[in-house]
Amino acid sequence: MSELPVVGAQLSVLDLDRHRDWLFEKDRDLELPEFCMADILRNPEPFIDMARTKLDGWNGRLGIHGPFSGFELHTSDRDVRAVVQTRLDQALSVCEALGAVQMVIHSPFDAWDRDNLDNAAKDRNKRIGAILDTLAPALTRAEDLGVVMVMENIKDTDPADRLAVVQQADSTALRLSVDTGHAHWAHTRAGAPPADRFISGAGDMLGHVHLQDTDGHADRHWALGCGNITWHGVFEALQRCGSAPHLIVEINDFDRVQDSVAHLERLGLAQ
Repeated sequence: MSELPVVGAQLSVLDLDRHRDWLFEKDRDLELPEFCMADILRNPEPFIDMARTKLDGWNGRLGIHGPFSGFELHTSDRDVRAVVQTRLDQALSVCEALGAVQMVIHSPFDAWDRDNLDNAAKDRNKRIGAILDTLAPALTRAEDLGVVMVMENIKDTDPADRLAVVQQADSTALRLSVDTGHAHWAHTRAGAPPADRFISGAGDMLGHVHLQDTDGHADRHWALGCGNITWHGVFEALQRCGSAPHLIVEINDFDRVQDSVAHLERLGLAQ
């Protein structure tokens, strides 16, 4: 068996100090969540400066969570679309300032789409076109910056929906993200495939994974081992996916981040 994958975490800038040794020891992947908030995107410099100082000497892969609150990527309202594009551009400016190579964005697909998106012959292509129209300026800039936007499953029930967007975009700046907890919720409550099938369905288009545990009833963001996700299946699928995605523990309790990775170590799946 090849060397076990190294797992990183989502940590706020304010929490970096207490995880510093753990993060730096293996140059673990890191995702900063602050920059999804519009108020911070309007004035990001204090957080950028703190992150630069605290990450001096760290050589891991850096990503941020991009904006998502209050909008959907497929909006057809031109005024709303302009706001979405502004927020994405602000977040890409943060990536440029920090040297971040990845930004998480949210999928607009849900269970309603599964049952209704093919009511008319062109509805599915219209949805994909609207998403790509919204993303077009950000994709062009991200390509220039060397940043990859990764589209995370939120309410998705069919992993193929996001894959179709990535394939039609045909851009090095757009790849897929899988959130294990969101996938497990969709599997349990909405009849979607299990989390490992979301990963295997992404294949070599998988650029990012949010690792969080849940019981399938809700979006818990529990420490790994506290829910009932089958982690062996998840990591077997990761081994087969043909890419090297950022592996990010994304849980509500930052104090349990290292415990979560230790759980994977005890299972012999990661380090």
